[in-house]
Amino acid sequence: MTSKSFQTITADLSRAVDSLRAEIPGTMQGFSSMARDAMKPGVLSALDKELLATAIGVAARCDGCVGFHVKALIRLGVTREQLMETLAVAVYMGGGPSLMYAAEAVRAYDEFIDLPIRQAA
Repeated sequence: MTSKSFQTITADLSRAVDSLRAEIPGTMQGFSSMARDAMKPGVLSALDKELLATAIGVAARCDGCVGFHVKALIRLGVTREQLMETLAVAVYMGGGPSLMYAAEAVRAYDEFIDLPIRQAA
């Protein structure tokens, strides 16, 4: 099995999302507005919301979700311990398939943690 690169996954998906922005701008503007509003700090911090999003990405087995949200977590200063505790809840809620994607989230963390913050963003 070839190891996937979350840097490659997020870069490739970013290019594809740029195409969607150009070709279905109304839909993408609506999605971006929803994302900005949902992720805006409130009672829950931005870090808490990204941890939730990562857990959902793990449970849904979404490579792109894991990659983008782990990158955001790195930018927000997540600790490995915070990520691991979140992944424990995701595995509990999603069973075996979530365990496999929790391992993918750890791989994404390990891949992004050593990048300069500017490059992880």
